[in-house]
Amino acid sequence: MLAGAAGAGLAVAAGVQQGAHGADLPPLGTYDVVVIGSGAAGMTAALTAAGQGLSCVVVEKASTFGGSTARSGAGIWIPNNPVILAAGVPDTPAKAAAYLAAVVGPDVPADRQRAFLTHGPATISYVMAHSPLRFRWMEGYSDYYPELPGGLANGRSIEPDQLDGTLLGAELARLNPPYMDVPAGMVVFSADYKWLALAAVNAKGAAVSAQCLARGTAAALRGEKPLTMGQALAAGLRAGLRSAGVPVWLNTALTELHVENDRVTGAVVTRDGAPGLIRARRGVIVGSGGFEHNAEMRDRYQRRPIGTDWTVGAKENTGDGIRAGERLGAALDLMDDAWWGPAIPIPGQPYFCLAERTLPGGLLVNGSGRRFVNEAAPYSDVVHTMYDVHATDPAIPSWLIVDQNYRNRYLFKDVLPTLPLPDAWYDSGAAHKAWTLDALATSIGVPAAALRTTVDRFNSQARQGEDPDFHRGDSAYDHYYTDPSVLPNPCLAPLRLPPYHAFRIVPGDLGTKGGMRTDARARVLRPDGSVIPGLYAAGNASAAVMGHSYAGAGSTIGPAMTFGYIAAKDAAGVL
Repeated sequence: MLAGAAGAGLAVAAGVQQGAHGADLPPLGTYDVVVIGSGAAGMTAALTAAGQGLSCVVVEKASTFGGSTARSGAGIWIPNNPVILAAGVPDTPAKAAAYLAAVVGPDVPADRQRAFLTHGPATISYVMAHSPLRFRWMEGYSDYYPELPGGLANGRSIEPDQLDGTLLGAELARLNPPYMDVPAGMVVFSADYKWLALAAVNAKGAAVSAQCLARGTAAALRGEKPLTMGQALAAGLRAGLRSAGVPVWLNTALTELHVENDRVTGAVVTRDGAPGLIRARRGVIVGSGGFEHNAEMRDRYQRRPIGTDWTVGAKENTGDGIRAGERLGAALDLMDDAWWGPAIPIPGQPYFCLAERTLPGGLLVNGSGRRFVNEAAPYSDVVHTMYDVHATDPAIPSWLIVDQNYRNRYLFKDVLPTLPLPDAWYDSGAAHKAWTLDALATSIGVPAAALRTTVDRFNSQARQGEDPDFHRGDSAYDHYYTDPSVLPNPCLAPLRLPPYHAFRIVPGDLGTKGGMRTDARARVLRPDGSVIPGLYAAGNASAAVMGHSYAGAGSTIGPAMTFGYIAAKDAAGVL
């Protein structure tokens, strides 16, 4: 009997692994649509499906909901959305189409680009009509390439407005925590951070800081639990699902996609440690995120050096949905790419560098002690350049070099100006400090003469307000995280006051951007272009509509929500 039981157990395990015996597993229910993942893509898809009258369940591998969305700043890049049009942003469909085509190039079929631009505004309208979410224009946050045809220097990005977390009741405790905590007692939007970094030296920065504190005080007096950024977006979508009666099963991991008669008709999952089958009448929508925490996949598909400890994506993102689709014959695209950004590998988790590498008084050097990139360029471009040059002139790691004047003026991560950085940063090698450039060069292992020459040249150019080497400050985008009081170019200031500081820079990311190839209806495709019936993908489980580029702040979440919406509409037969 024991031997027979053991053999039966092995058979069930093999069936789960191979997807061959899903029908023999305990049934966990039948729904019109099964959604894998509770990030922006999955929850938008489920909210849309419910609005079409379809029964739906969301299954989430983690013990929390929200995924990488909840950890993010929750910028959303969707041209011509109702929020920016109401704010007077001079966007048009023609401008948006020209800009996206110029940014993406031939990497993404034109019909997928059109689908995103066509359905994106409706996605935002739908979410606002079916959840408590409201949105704000991130005024001044430029498109990343505003000089291209159709680009907008004042930006198209939006972010969630303040949301009261008490709307979720006890469910709020199951919201995935943010990547960075907002300072206690403050309500901070993504668009505030550029000013908070300048609060010590800029009147508007000080005023924005006071405004953030006033918002927090007002919310506390009202008895609210104020949420912004990714916390607000994930909580707002979850509140919409709760009102629509859509269950979200936590601790429920996708094991396989279930197929009958060559159609995906459900998902084999492991729920609270036990396998089972959820059936889907209309389809399965995979929004399970990327593979940033899967070392084997990163080694197989991406340039080295690469690792799983430089990403800020949700730790559960190990490519489960992508691999399940691949086993059914799904084509994969863009697997070599990610939503890159320079990161400092401080203890605990990496710090994704935005303002710090752009503010005047700093420069990036490679292992030879030389500049190699416009430090203020879009963060994905900086990392692409790090990899491009690394084979011939090592740039991984690179080093962000700043002086004490910089440290006296600007917030660095969450460390206030003039205050010392944590000892753990120095102990780990993420940060270095020295009273001379030569000593700093020795500490970080770059040639001292080269570093001196680089800084001298940079300083000379900064005093003139020009960067003929890498054109820092030429683009409107370069001026977002800068100091308006620095002239003649707010992007550039010389390094002149010791001690000098160096921060280790590695290729960080917000998540991977490669995954299953999909069509304009979010249906998963085989290499020959045929559709895998019943299978949809959105978000980082699918190959990004942005191709190898990055149109603006929120180019991850905007398309994720939109293609989740498209998938649900198609499953409902109303697209």
